[in-house]
Amino acid sequence: MEAYKKLLSSNKDWAAEKLANDSKYFSRLANIQTPTFLWIGCSDSRVPANEITGTQPGEIFVHRNVANLVINTDVNLLSVLDFAVNHLKVRHVIICGHYGCGGIKAALTNHDYKAVLNMWLRNIKDVYRIHKTELDNISEEEKKADRLVELNVVEQVYNLAKTSIIQRAWKHEQQPHLHGWVYGLKDGIINPVCEMTAGTHIDSIYEYDDL
Repeated sequence: MEAYKKLLSSNKDWAAEKLANDSKYFSRLANIQTPTFLWIGCSDSRVPANEITGTQPGEIFVHRNVANLVINTDVNLLSVLDFAVNHLKVRHVIICGHYGCGGIKAALTNHDYKAVLNMWLRNIKDVYRIHKTELDNISEEEKKADRLVELNVVEQVYNLAKTSIIQRAWKHEQQPHLHGWVYGLKDGIINPVCEMTAGTHIDSIYEYDDL
């Protein structure tokens, strides 16, 4: 059987099992979406948001990209953020990276990954530049990469706080809270590395005064 056909077959088995356990499972999901969380994670196939948090479909609104970046010109991400914050009224936004991230490792090299990936990875290199002194003092490559994973998550949480979407919600809704987490591929444990409660002040140059 072709690999993609196995996916379709497994889907039918999964749907049948859900209905057998709860005949109204899909009708409930089809008529309401009220997630508490927006998850901005890495596209890595080993880090499925629902599975590693033990949550069910409908509980987490998810956006994923290479190395879980928040880029101020990424209309895809910003549209997800806008919808989650202003329409779904999520109470928490989570940036979740993971140790062993291929995007982070690639950004630590000087290899040419061609135009599109080079542009994307440059955002991680900017994080490296900001924290260069600390990172250059780490001699072991795996530990350096893992620390950059953590620092990248911190910077992406900060990038969230720079957006008018978040600042407007903080001013008028007193939510969402922002969280930076890192998932361990080797042990399955999530490591919280930073948090910003609603209304946290950041550098004043990024703060809007007329929202």
